[in-house]
Amino acid sequence: MMKKEFAVIGLGRFGGSIVRELMSQGAQVMAIDHSSERVDEFASIATQAVIADSTDESVLNSLGIRNFEHVIVAIGEDIQASILTTIILKEIGVQQITVKAQNDYHEKVLRKIGADFVVHPERDMGIRIANNMLSNTVLDYLELSDEHSIMELKANDAIAGYSIMDLDIRAKYGINIVGIKRGPDIIVSPQASDKILLGDIMLVIGADVDINRFVKKALNG
Repeated sequence: MMKKEFAVIGLGRFGGSIVRELMSQGAQVMAIDHSSERVDEFASIATQAVIADSTDESVLNSLGIRNFEHVIVAIGEDIQASILTTIILKEIGVQQITVKAQNDYHEKVLRKIGADFVVHPERDMGIRIANNMLSNTVLDYLELSDEHSIMELKANDAIAGYSIMDLDIRAKYGINIVGIKRGPDIIVSPQASDKILLGDIMLVIGADVDINRFVKKALNG
C-alpha cells in the first residue's frame, strides 16, 4: 500500500503542526514556504522541504504539485497569496485543497474559487476554549459544521442515576448520546435502558443550540 502524499504550503505554527502530524502518521509530505529559515527548520522533518513562491504557477508546476492527493494552504497573514495559490492549485487540477481562512470574508472567497475544505484554526480553538471555560461539564468540543458539533459532557448529580430513556434527551433537546466513557471502558451506541452514572463522560452529537440548551437546563440548571 502506497503512502499518502501531501503538500503543505506555509510553514507557520498551523502549517508546521500539520506537517509534523502527517509525518508522524506515516504520510509523505512536501513542505513549502518562501522563507528559507522555515524551510531549513523542516528539512529534517518533512519528506522534502522546498523554498518556493506558491503564487507562481510555473514554480508549482515544476514541483509536480498536481501529483499530490491533498494540498494544504496554510499561508498566514497574506490573504492575497492564499487566494492566488488556491486559484492556481484549482487550475492545475489538484484533487483536494484545504485552506486556512483568516476571517469569514476570506472563507467566502475561498469557497467561491473552489477550495474543498476551509478551516479557521484560531476561531475553532477559541470556541473550544470558551466552551471549556464557561462550563465545567464540557470537556471537549469538535465542530462538525457551522451549526453542528460533537461534545464531551461530564455527567453530574442532576442526571446521574437516570437512564437515557428517563432523560428523553432526543425528544426534549433533539440531540443524541452516541457513546459513554466510563473509566477505561467505552460504551458505543448506548441503549435507551442504559443508566448514566456520576462522572460518566457522554459523547453527544447535535446542533450547537440544542447541545447548549441541554447543558444549561439539564447540567447547569
